[in-house]
Amino acid sequence: NDVDMFGEMNTVAKVHKVARMDPTAMDADTTLYLAPMGGARALGAENRVGSLEVGKKADLIILDLDQPHLTPMYHPVSHLVYAARGADVIHSVINGRIVMENRKIISLDEQAILAHMGEIRRQIITS
Repeated sequence: NDVDMFGEMNTVAKVHKVARMDPTAMDADTTLYLAPMGGARALGAENRVGSLEVGKKADLIILDLDQPHLTPMYHPVSHLVYAARGADVIHSVINGRIVMENRKIISLDEQAILAHMGEIRRQIITS
């Protein structure tokens, strides 16, 4: 429950392999394709999001691939599915707008949000 899409892709691919008792089931290319497109289809939003195409919202991330757990990289797609982590994301663009740059959220007051969440947590604990 850490909301890490890379971890989710890893789990989905491996669960399918075990369920089918087939190491070739749900290969990395299929998994990476389904992560954005499958979600977009499930929400009925495949005409607006899910892939980089003219007329769709431009959402993308840039990863820091110069990390020990991502080295050496022989198959980039496989690395994204099985080795990358959300913490590897250094820049994020949502609907064409930069929201995170150099791992710092620039579109929101992160400290204010964390303080508010702490306040809510204390209220829950004391109630």
